[in-house]
Amino acid sequence: MLTVATWNVLHRVHAENWSSDVLDRWPEEASRIAAVAARVAALTERVVALQEVSGDQLASIRAALPAGRSIHTLDYPRIPTPRRIPTLLADRSEHLVLLVDGPGEVVAAEAFAEDRGKGLLAVRTAGLLVVATHVSTGPRRPGQLARLAEVVAATADGPAVLLGDFNADRTTVAAELGPGFAVAELPPGAPPTRPRETGAEKSQWIDHVVVHGLDSRGAVVEDVAGLSDHNPVRAEVVPGADPGPADPGPAERNDTSPM
Repeated sequence: MLTVATWNVLHRVHAENWSSDVLDRWPEEASRIAAVAARVAALTERVVALQEVSGDQLASIRAALPAGRSIHTLDYPRIPTPRRIPTLLADRSEHLVLLVDGPGEVVAAEAFAEDRGKGLLAVRTAGLLVVATHVSTGPRRPGQLARLAEVVAATADGPAVLLGDFNADRTTVAAELGPGFAVAELPPGAPPTRPRETGAEKSQWIDHVVVHGLDSRGAVVEDVAGLSDHNPVRAEVVPGADPGPADPGPAERNDTSPM
């Protein structure tokens, strides 16, 4: 059994640009960053994927992590630009992060060609391929999910688990990743992973644990009471039936949708 978690911790510039409610709850970003870092450091899962990690947040997480936990990052080439108000961040860079108990080897790290602020980070640890990802919304999503399937097919020499913000519901993610992938099912009544206003068209459950060559169980959503605009998802992954090679899927596609 392996315990895993994924959490989009919310980059401050994105919150400022999109007028997130988090700004009202946490007007001082330094205080929110410290609270997020403490929450991350307290996670007991052996593998943790984080999305939308600002440079300031990354430094705070590094300082808070317990000994024995390795940290791997994809540093996006796109740096978020404030569009409404001056940002409170000192370091506006954005990162995709994987925290792993013990050693890990990075085998793939790339921003998606159609969105330089989204991407994937794949680390091999203890015979398992772990992929952190943040996927675009809209027409870019299918191509990016196809790319994730390609990376698993090319780099996994055994089972794999994908963790991240997929910007789509469970059924869509499973269908677009293709055969061999299964998305962990949340229990009835689970809190949203991305809470939205009542009646919003977009799904409120867009953060997922996806397995290939494994089974998942015990998936839960942890309500962080507005510390981010997303809630963490936690689950266990266990040995399962071998699904065969991952389907690389269709070619990548483009669009201009926001995050």
